[in-house]
Amino acid sequence: MTNEQIKKLEKELWDAADQLRANSKLTAAEYKDPVLGLILLRYAQNRYEEAKVIVEANIPKGPRGKRAATKEDYIGAGAIKLPEHSKFDFLANLPEAEDISEAVNEAMRLIEAEYKGLEGILPKNYQEMDSGLLRGLIRVFNKDGVKKVTGDVFGRIYEYFLMKFSMSGAGAQEGGEFFTPPSLVKLIVNFIEPDHGIIHDPACGSGGMFVQTGYFIRSHTNKLVNEAITVYGNELKTNNTRLAKMNLAIHGIEGKIIESNTFYSDPHKLVGKCDFVMANPPFNVNKIDKKKDYVKKDKRLFKDVGIPKADNGNYMWIQYFNAYLNEKGRAGFVMASSATDAGNSEKLIREKLIETGNVDVIVSVGNNFFYTRSLPCHLWFLDKGKPTKNKDKILMIDARNTFRVVNSTINDFSEGQLLNLTTIVQLYRGNTQAVDVANTEHQNAINELFNKVNAHYKTLAKELMDLSGELKNKELAILGSIEHSNFSNPEKAEIFLNCFEKPAHKVLDKISALEKEIEEISELVEKKKLDKKTASAKMKPLKEKLNKLNRPLKEYQTNIDEYLKEIKHRIDDWKKLLEYFPDNKYQDIEGLCKITGLDEIKENDYSLTPGRYVGYSIKIDENFNYKKRMAEIHHELSEINKEANDLMNQIQNVEL
Repeated sequence: MTNEQIKKLEKELWDAADQLRANSKLTAAEYKDPVLGLILLRYAQNRYEEAKVIVEANIPKGPRGKRAATKEDYIGAGAIKLPEHSKFDFLANLPEAEDISEAVNEAMRLIEAEYKGLEGILPKNYQEMDSGLLRGLIRVFNKDGVKKVTGDVFGRIYEYFLMKFSMSGAGAQEGGEFFTPPSLVKLIVNFIEPDHGIIHDPACGSGGMFVQTGYFIRSHTNKLVNEAITVYGNELKTNNTRLAKMNLAIHGIEGKIIESNTFYSDPHKLVGKCDFVMANPPFNVNKIDKKKDYVKKDKRLFKDVGIPKADNGNYMWIQYFNAYLNEKGRAGFVMASSATDAGNSEKLIREKLIETGNVDVIVSVGNNFFYTRSLPCHLWFLDKGKPTKNKDKILMIDARNTFRVVNSTINDFSEGQLLNLTTIVQLYRGNTQAVDVANTEHQNAINELFNKVNAHYKTLAKELMDLSGELKNKELAILGSIEHSNFSNPEKAEIFLNCFEKPAHKVLDKISALEKEIEEISELVEKKKLDKKTASAKMKPLKEKLNKLNRPLKEYQTNIDEYLKEIKHRIDDWKKLLEYFPDNKYQDIEGLCKITGLDEIKENDYSLTPGRYVGYSIKIDENFNYKKRMAEIHHELSEINKEANDLMNQIQNVEL
């Protein structure tokens, strides 16, 4: 499936499932687990059907023919050998008289009985759902299009549903965050490059960090994910632990997720052993029992100053992440904005951490990146294997003005912005090819989008060619295709963008002419110089032509609008990259990034807030008419003052 087909399928499935919930009494939180369980069940059958062909082909013939396939055969093929009553087809075809809720619960129980690694993970509370709602959901995930979907696509669907549930407030209803927004996870993964070894997330939520690591390994190496990494996770909440285990299962990632309280336990015993640590821990956790023996003797905390006096756990988390790393390990994690300047005992911990030389990069992130809270945050990056030249340096990035507006309450990083931020880090680390690589990536991404737009353009060209023959007007025809691959910079890409944005000038001129004719006839009717019947007869062929010309153009515009927005955004990101780093090497950019030395950090009282170091730059929007807007404001103010004076006069003239 193409990326667009996957996006369309994700949306269709979510809309259908959400529509069913809208007609029920269930909250998003109550609906989430049963729906995700059905996605896993549907995936299990699809994977079973895929593996069945491979398994049966690999069973050798014996004297009595081929033996029956075993559970182990299917495990070797990366699938579950489903019991008959656990197959999605069995549930979809169950007669109306049968108890569908109990049938789904039993399907989950049978799988757990066969596979101990899934024991206690799958939802088995389907009796709480209305049977009509449940049957409707099963039908949604039993459509022909879904039956053909393979593993990676199912992983995408599962993540999409996690994201949509988080956006609808399911996490807030359950008292916690289970989903870290994808753009923040991608940035963390891009910066620390987790392509091998032991990966640990001590606050793993639904396991998104591990999933994104899997994508990174597939796209950057030739290794199989489970050969490249070993995954360990802790999660406090029972429900989130189940989500994480299901998430790993549906992405084919083997891992050990344990339900535990990281403040009072270290179940995997990973101090000093991790190649990479990633996390989005809960911010400002209070009422931690710091008198517990485990906390007092915790090896993960600095001696003497390791237990913060402040009533929150931020600096305990930070020390855990640092302690888990081996001598070359890297960590990336989300942290409350207040932590970079926290005082008193937390400042002492920060000083000690800075003096280790392990702090590598700090990124300020603006508001509205999380679905259930609007506060800004920081991303911290540690690196125990920093090159000697960077040991006493920290890269500060202020990305508060770098974002894409998703809707009125949510922002994220676009793919182009993620690439630019990653390029800054690569340059800081000494990668002299980073800008060239980013250039190529921007170019390829835009070219791929142009290919998609060009497919719709070709359809438009054919329709206009047919119309030009029908209307006997050769000027309506346009080129059959636009050769768009020959661009090496964003300015040339903009030329092709303009061609796709306004592909049919002559057609637009003809539409304007027809609209003008119709308007003139309407004016004659208004002036009573033409009767309505005659006017209607004159307008009819004009309107028919107008509709014929408008239809293909409107359809084309509808199909390409989102692509064009994406292309414009990507071109802007590409321009910024070349503006910031024209010589293919790192330089400090006012208002964006600065490499800061230890002496300067000491002068700033060991603050790790990027805004203190990078300064600020005034951005002028060249496309905005400031003079016109100021004139409008002056006029509005003048009108308001006039109204105020009139009102004052009326009040003063009132006779008591």
